[in-house]
Amino acid sequence: MPMKTAKTKTPVYEQIYMLVRQIPAGKVATYGQIATLLDKPGHARQIGYALYRVEVDADIPWHRVVNAQGMISESPQRQGNDDLQRLLLEQEEITFNAQGKLDLRRYRWHPDPPPSTLLE
Repeated sequence: MPMKTAKTKTPVYEQIYMLVRQIPAGKVATYGQIATLLDKPGHARQIGYALYRVEVDADIPWHRVVNAQGMISESPQRQGNDDLQRLLLEQEEITFNAQGKLDLRRYRWHPDPPPSTLLE
């Protein structure tokens, strides 16, 4: 059975998905971090749009990308996936404080080797 991926793809979106697939369980990246790693600083919103298109059960760990405050970016358009994102992160032993923030100093992904080699 083939793995599901996002229905609409562009080369930029594929780069985003390839990089997000590299984030290990128990770690997160921010939208801005992904944009910067792809040499697209200031394009955090584009990362969000790409990940919004990912099907919940895709092979892309969309849930490991959070906003710059270490929070889940809530949106009524996500139809309950905000709660699912938190649940998936908690299953990876990521904890949130009472304000709904996770500790980016503890959980932020620091890719090694550099991202350019991760996308080859």
